[in-house]
Amino acid sequence: MRHSKFTAMAALAAVLMMSGCTTGGVDTTKTTAIQPAAKGIDTSDLAQGKAQFRDANYGLAEKHFRKAVELKADNAEAWMGLAASYDELGRFDFADRAYGQLLKVAGRKPQIVNNMGYSQLLRGNRKKAKALLLEAKAGMADPTVVNANLALLNKG
Repeated sequence: MRHSKFTAMAALAAVLMMSGCTTGGVDTTKTTAIQPAAKGIDTSDLAQGKAQFRDANYGLAEKHFRKAVELKADNAEAWMGLAASYDELGRFDFADRAYGQLLKVAGRKPQIVNNMGYSQLLRGNRKKAKALLLEAKAGMADPTVVNANLALLNKG
């Protein structure tokens, strides 16, 4: 009985060693368990960034927005999300860089200026925040968001 266990173990060890050393054919069977990479990875990262931002997961949002702008540098929406994520993380130095890139890509639009004003509000730069928010309000058809930011400014 002892001899048969030893023989079985030795045989198993030999099979394992041999199978580990083979360089035979590689299994090329396709699997459906692994999804193919999305064609527009920047779109995927943009969607993930937005979802994470809505859920207040600003670190994860930043990661996805950063990937999106790395893949497509002229994506204004991704730059806006990246800048807003940096604002929420308190990384205003990076937010300023992202806003700078956003302005180059999209121009000085009221929504962008509004976000820049909110960024200044978060930093405590009330005078600069007010000037930017008033500039944004003047250019918006529906100033509801800007008015909410101005109300926050007036509370503080």
